[in-house]
Amino acid sequence: MDTLDAAAELERLDAAKYLLFTTFRRNGTPVATPVWVARDGDALVFTTVTKTGKVKRLRNRTDVLVGPSDIRGNLLGAQVAATAVLDPDRAPAYRKLLRRKYGLLCAVALTANVLRFGRGGTVGVRVTVG
Repeated sequence: MDTLDAAAELERLDAAKYLLFTTFRRNGTPVATPVWVARDGDALVFTTVTKTGKVKRLRNRTDVLVGPSDIRGNLLGAQVAATAVLDPDRAPAYRKLLRRKYGLLCAVALTANVLRFGRGGTVGVRVTVG
């Protein structure tokens, strides 16, 4: 995917309310989860609880698929190949970006995760397309 195509995909995905984030088990089985994402430069970012399955799968395999979806994970457009990396040090900055994009409901959900799991209980995820 060239730079222009990657930029267009990034815009399309960032415009979606939810992103279907698909990771892969060791045996290759895909596992899809809808997530809120925000844009951070040339990437999409989100936070998640450290002990989730998607974090475990990302530690083993960083190639993912992403596409716009609804809250239930029904795709609303094509999925594209991407790379996702865990970025624990940037989780607070990613939470701020998510709160800016999604508002009060997101702020409540993110605060609940921090209160429940502690600041070290969540991790940032950085997704690059292409």
